[in-house]
Amino acid sequence: MTPPAVRSLHVIGGTALGGAERFFVRLVNALHQRGQPVAVVTVKGGAIDAAVEPGVARYHAPTFATWDRYSCWLINRAAKDFSASIVQTYMGRATRITRLPGNSASVHLARLGGYYNLKGYRHAHAWVGNTLGIAHYLIDRGLPENRCSYIGNFVDTPAPASVDALSDLRTNYDIPSEARLLLGLGRFHPNKGWADLLDAFARLPAEIGGRPLHLLMVGSGPLDVELRRQAGTLGIDPRITWAGWQEDPAPWYQLADVFVCASRHEPLGNVILEAWANRTLAVSTRADGPLELMEDGVDGLLAPLENPQ
Repeated sequence: MTPPAVRSLHVIGGTALGGAERFFVRLVNALHQRGQPVAVVTVKGGAIDAAVEPGVARYHAPTFATWDRYSCWLINRAAKDFSASIVQTYMGRATRITRLPGNSASVHLARLGGYYNLKGYRHAHAWVGNTLGIAHYLIDRGLPENRCSYIGNFVDTPAPASVDALSDLRTNYDIPSEARLLLGLGRFHPNKGWADLLDAFARLPAEIGGRPLHLLMVGSGPLDVELRRQAGTLGIDPRITWAGWQEDPAPWYQLADVFVCASRHEPLGNVILEAWANRTLAVSTRADGPLELMEDGVDGLLAPLENPQ
């Protein structure tokens, strides 16, 4: 007999598409494409909600805060309505809000992408770390070993952008046609080491082998103004393209010669997986995730943390 399909409900808070959110979308869409019964609880009208394929069953909850009784009730109602075997939550807010009743037929599975304080996670029934390091962290902090698992993230393999499309990207963003391009991509947050990246770029020569070096800064976030000010102080702003947040980062990876992950704290590094999927060379700091993903000198280069030199 064929075993019954696992009906999974996936819950996430927020609206913007960061690395964890893009993985949420990839996993949900992949399950749907393979005929698995899958549903989501998202914030209505956000970028995450829009990126989930139309055929996926969906429910909405505002997820106002880490303890939101109304959203908790909506999630429980969705789990019951969908007859979910598994309710998988992503990151802190969705996990804290999700509180399945004692008579629920669903299993609450919390997926973690970082070394978080587990206070808001212990009420789940089982836990998944997206790196081996995180899985060991969960067990070391007292969660039952037989209910902790490691399941890594995956990324899509995008179709190669056409030569004309990449040429148009250079033209539209005024990127020098002859330049060698370094790429930093992600949220402008202190953990991502953007200040170190700018300092490192300032130490490089303006050109190598007669070709200028140019830095693509693709992203946005709370450090936006501060980073632009730093680039001006370092005198490198004319050699930087500030492209803002890009919903589809694939063309930027494909345009670049080298992707740089300068993170000071990086539990996994979805951006490294994305760079590889786009056949882009990768340089990274020795943060936890990159150390687990990469072998120095084999599939990338690793540099010390917080060390622009």
